[in-house]
Amino acid sequence: MSWSRFQKYLYTNPELGLSVDISRMPFPDGYLEKMEPDLQSAYAAMQALEAGAIANPDEGRMVGHYWLRAPQLAPTKELSAEITTTLAAMKSFAAQVHAGQIAGPQGRFTHLLVIGIGGSALGPQFVNHALGQPGADKMAVTFFDNTDPDGMDYVLGTLAGHLPRTLALVISKSGGTAETRNGMLEAAAAFKAAGLTPARHFVAVTGVGSKLDRLATKEGWLARFPMWDWVGGRTSELCAVGLLPAVLQGIDIDGLLAGAAAMDIVTRSTRTTENPAALLAVMWYFATDGRGTKDMVVLPYKDRLLLFSRYLQQLVMESLGKELDLKGNVVNQGIAVYGNKGSTDQHAYVQQLREGVNNFFVTFIEVLKDRGSPSMEVEPGVTSGDFLQGFYLGTRDALSEKDRWSISLTLPDVTPRTLGMLIALYERVVGLYASLIGINAYHQPGVEAGKKAATGVIDLKLKLTSALKAAPGQAFTAEALAHHVGGDPELAFKILEHLAANGAVKREARAPVYASTYQA
Repeated sequence: MSWSRFQKYLYTNPELGLSVDISRMPFPDGYLEKMEPDLQSAYAAMQALEAGAIANPDEGRMVGHYWLRAPQLAPTKELSAEITTTLAAMKSFAAQVHAGQIAGPQGRFTHLLVIGIGGSALGPQFVNHALGQPGADKMAVTFFDNTDPDGMDYVLGTLAGHLPRTLALVISKSGGTAETRNGMLEAAAAFKAAGLTPARHFVAVTGVGSKLDRLATKEGWLARFPMWDWVGGRTSELCAVGLLPAVLQGIDIDGLLAGAAAMDIVTRSTRTTENPAALLAVMWYFATDGRGTKDMVVLPYKDRLLLFSRYLQQLVMESLGKELDLKGNVVNQGIAVYGNKGSTDQHAYVQQLREGVNNFFVTFIEVLKDRGSPSMEVEPGVTSGDFLQGFYLGTRDALSEKDRWSISLTLPDVTPRTLGMLIALYERVVGLYASLIGINAYHQPGVEAGKKAATGVIDLKLKLTSALKAAPGQAFTAEALAHHVGGDPELAFKILEHLAANGAVKREARAPVYASTYQA
């Protein structure tokens, strides 16, 4: 990769402090010009989206996460007012919590338990880890982000002795998401076991009129904040889903919003070489042949950005992983995303990246500012941060030597503003790339299919246990019991093994294992 190519293809924006280097993607001369008509169509689609076009025909809704940081752009005055009043309400609520005006039975809330899943957890976790200041934060934040009982016990263990001073946010648009509902019930049980009234600790972030909204109203929870149907979970970090836990933690949410708004302005440009989101989108298209033929490895050389790859996994894979295109053709699109952090990755999977199967491209993220204070020298004239940059640049060169492609993003620091920029940048990249490949980035039929399948498993579990209780003392193989209730034998076997491990049914082991018998 030549110095002249670097100079030609380095995008810089001094106002944002952002640089994007695409010079190590070996696209040929004229490639950007060739893609220009498709990019112009993508810009037009994005403009229609921001103007309020119906972007999710499955649900008949708009997609307006861009309005969250620019309420004046919302298509109606009512929507604009809702955004601004909700932001003000969150700030007011957080101020009252911090001042002890809204408090628990033993005084000011010092801990925060966030209960959500998917976009209702990944974004808040990313921001919490990136911007938190342990020992200085106004509240210590923990998460229930799954329906794993042992995982919830682990989190509750960290809150031992702190529950009287713990505020719990329950985040679910519908209020019916099973994982979040389960977490809410488990948390409520923990509060009750500690002699506390859950309603005096709980706050809802949900759709107006949802199951959760009605429950919070009935039980008199501390507060309720809205989620809107025009904000998808994976783009919800800059609404109450992410901003409420952030402001309670003490993070500058105005900085997050300002950074996102500044990035939105830049990425609305229809001049491709001046639009960093467009440059990234067209590089994704080049790297994957517009068909997802390569994975994207995200390597931030900054510990605080460790969770960025997890956040991007949902944003990219849920948005782009689609069976059908906009014309109804089967296309099976998507880009797989994984990552760790530098220089940890050099002791994990860089060996394969350099010498193994070449089925990926890398996105490096470099942060120029090492820390808030001067660094000590670990060798004469050299700091730990110098080594970190050395490992980044060395790894990049080592991959280039083996024809492994990479993009580099450089940020000045990790602050609320730059984190907001990063969130907005990739939201735009996903939207533009989706237009280039002709798919709908704003629905998720596969997720709904998984939820329906899980419901079927629960239904079968109830039938199996009911049948066992109806025949006390009688032992059944999984196959026999499945036939008895009209279920699938393999699913029945898996369910019965789980029930036996948790003491819900008795199991007599036999060989082969699927010949084991079960009884109530």
